[in-house]
Amino acid sequence: MKDSALVARVLAGGPRGKAAEEELYRRYRPAVSRLAASFSELDADEADDVVQEAFVRGFRALKDRDRFAAWLFTIARNRARSYLTSRATHAKAAEDATREAHLLEDHVPAASHVLEKEAELRAVREVIDGLREGPEKETVRLFYLEGTLSAREIAMRMGVGKSAVTMRLERFRAKIKAELSERLAG
Repeated sequence: MKDSALVARVLAGGPRGKAAEEELYRRYRPAVSRLAASFSELDADEADDVVQEAFVRGFRALKDRDRFAAWLFTIARNRARSYLTSRATHAKAAEDATREAHLLEDHVPAASHVLEKEAELRAVREVIDGLREGPEKETVRLFYLEGTLSAREIAMRMGVGKSAVTMRLERFRAKIKAELSERLAG
C-alpha cells in the first residue's frame, strides 16, 4: 500500500488508522534510525530519542499525504540538530560555571570555602524543595539528594530517555546558578 493511502487512513482515525500508523512506523523506522545515527555526535540514547520524537511529531501534525517520507526525514534531521545545539549550549554553560568556580576558589580564603559550600548545599535543598512536584523534581531529587544513581539509571527508572534526564538536570543547574548568584550579590 502506498504511503499516501496509509496517511489517509491515519488521518481518518480508528483501528484502521492505528494499523496504518504502525505500518508507516515499521516501514520507516530503520531509515530514520540510520539518519539519526549518521549524526555521529549523538550517543545511542539520543539517536533513539530523535527517532521517537520524529515519529511522535510526525504523526501529531500529519498533513501531506504525498510527501510523508521526506517530511519525516526533515523532522528527524531537525530534531538531531536541536539535540546537538542544546548539548553545545549546555556544555558551554557548564564550562562557564566551572571557570567561574575556579576563579572564585583562587580568590576566596579557605576558611570561608567550607561556609560557602554549606550555604550552596542549603540553597540547592531549598531550590529542590521549591520545585513543583513532577518529573523534574523527581529527577533532581534522585540525582542530587540520593546521589547514587547515574543519569542513565534515573532515565531507566523513570521510563524516559537519558537526554530528558540530562536536560532536566541542566535546567536545574541553571536555576541553582541563578539562585547562588542572587544570594552572593545580595
